[in-house]
Amino acid sequence: MKWMTTAVVCLLLGGVAAFAVQPASSMPVDEEIRQILENRIDEQKRSVGIVVGVVEPEGRRVVAHGQLATDDGTDVDGDTVFEIGSITKVFTAILLADLAGEGALELETPVQRLLGPDVAVPMRNGAEITLLHLTTHSSGLPRMPNNFRPADAGNPYADYTVAQLYEFLSSHELQRDIGADVEYSNLGTGLLGHALALRQETDYETLVSRRLLEPLGMADTSITLSPSQQERLAIGHSVQLRPVANWDLPTLAGAGALRSTVNDMLTFVEANLGLRESPLLDEMSVTHAARRDFPAPGMQIGLGWVIRGGHGRELHWHNGGTGGYRSFAGFDLESKTGVVVLSNSTDSVDDLGFHLLDSRYSLVIPPAMRTAVEVDPAVFDDYVGRYQLMENVVFTVTREGDGLFVHITGQPRLQVFPESEARYFYRVVDAQITFGRGEDGSVDHLVLHQGGRDQRAERLAEGSE
Repeated sequence: MKWMTTAVVCLLLGGVAAFAVQPASSMPVDEEIRQILENRIDEQKRSVGIVVGVVEPEGRRVVAHGQLATDDGTDVDGDTVFEIGSITKVFTAILLADLAGEGALELETPVQRLLGPDVAVPMRNGAEITLLHLTTHSSGLPRMPNNFRPADAGNPYADYTVAQLYEFLSSHELQRDIGADVEYSNLGTGLLGHALALRQETDYETLVSRRLLEPLGMADTSITLSPSQQERLAIGHSVQLRPVANWDLPTLAGAGALRSTVNDMLTFVEANLGLRESPLLDEMSVTHAARRDFPAPGMQIGLGWVIRGGHGRELHWHNGGTGGYRSFAGFDLESKTGVVVLSNSTDSVDDLGFHLLDSRYSLVIPPAMRTAVEVDPAVFDDYVGRYQLMENVVFTVTREGDGLFVHITGQPRLQVFPESEARYFYRVVDAQITFGRGEDGSVDHLVLHQGGRDQRAERLAEGSE
């Protein structure tokens, strides 16, 4: 039993805790960053274009390598536009702090009060979901609504409507007490953005532009792209480095709809660090304070920001991922240093972001290259569910668009890639998962393959704790 626990820990920490401890050092020089990017793109084939921005008390700098697309050799740079995905959640959290600061609402305001009579937000044991619960992922709402059934897997959020959101909320029964646990929820933060905009009688894009982007001078950050931004847009790519469609999130915009550039995101990080004068400094400071433990070792969550403790430092950070992009923004309030990484492929850049902030977090060495095959994403629906390996270890399998993701209790959620319709592999650690079927043909277990061992996890019935 002991070796089994060890194997699970090794798997899940492959994307975060596989970082070895090295001597601390100052922020890497440009040439070191450039060599990392060249190796990642030219040798490891993990992206098409990556742009890195560094903030220090002395100023900012940008290092880039790669191109807009596999069929467009235009170099990426600090003004290249990328989807930043879930980093949008931090902007939504600052909007909440801003509106609370002026007295328009309170952090503890129930979200029901902002939505009106057209929807009934679920309650449990007499408790209501508050705005604070939504931004700290402690509302009890699931990661995604169960009526999320995109017509186009390549742009999965595009056809999810407000009516569907309200339908889900009005019919959903919470599976645990509100505030009891933290579980990352795109639904929750998307609902928060929608509710804040509704309260201000506008839409999310207008609200975030008027209250955050314009005061900060972030003219290249938006949801709707101008002709100039469209020309500078990096094309997103799959893990096979094939071009994929952009994502649109009309209803759940607050969870991940923003597009930006490294230059604009450096402005955002500078404002959070107090290195740039901003009318939002106090509101940003409110979002930095830890509120809850986050379900990953050494992590807490403030308003939107995740806080990683280690090596005597606290790093505030958030990442993002859409169909063809990965992003990272992080900073150290004490040293006044920060990093932004934007990439136009689905390969995680979290390790790069942490390494640049503190070299004691090593770059992840990817496992031996495996080849992902094309699989109809509809196949993934059969695998969505929860699988119990041990008493306190559960695999939660979810689908987002044309991607399959696995989250193990207390660990980061990671994407897996198909070698066949039934067998999938991780890119950040040498481990694979095979889904198995019972005599009736339904998927009833998965098997984790790692370190020469095979560990079976049985599928749990829907609704089970």
